[in-house]
Amino acid sequence: MLKRFSFLFVLMMVFSCKDNGNYHGGYYWIYSYGYPRIDFHDAAEGISEKWKIRYHSVSGCMIDKKLMDSVDAENKKTYAAIGKKYGKDWRKKYNKDIDGFMMRKVDVMDVLITNKLFRNELQKYYIAIDNVDKEVKELNDDAYKVVVYNEKLKAENKECFTVNVNTKDRTVNLIR
Repeated sequence: MLKRFSFLFVLMMVFSCKDNGNYHGGYYWIYSYGYPRIDFHDAAEGISEKWKIRYHSVSGCMIDKKLMDSVDAENKKTYAAIGKKYGKDWRKKYNKDIDGFMMRKVDVMDVLITNKLFRNELQKYYIAIDNVDKEVKELNDDAYKVVVYNEKLKAENKECFTVNVNTKDRTVNLIR
């Protein structure tokens, strides 16, 4: 049943996106299946703003050849569209950004832990500096958007505040 639903979902995406490829809401969508690579997906999400590429899983580990072929055919079109925008060697540059994102994320945290504004915001939400739950997104080479959460809050929205971080200038600006 799940396999059929996933396949139908992919087919819907194929026919509804024929004119503009897999470009939705300002992002190129790449479909995935199989066992998720958590570290890769975290890094891909982190650089999604910079590259305008997002991933969407259409199936878990249980897949069949028909689903694989349809997903691969759609992704091939998406890769071609991405290549038109970023050039032939876009994958090499993209993979380099994926590999380097985790180190850049450490640089972002290095700027944050020494910043007084950031520490004051953490105190407002009773978050210990050594237990910051955050989502980091790269905006461009030196600029990052960081959303800080407090999982202990009982409210549905556990988002506490958002800051922009510039690792080159070592500055932090509160957004909300």
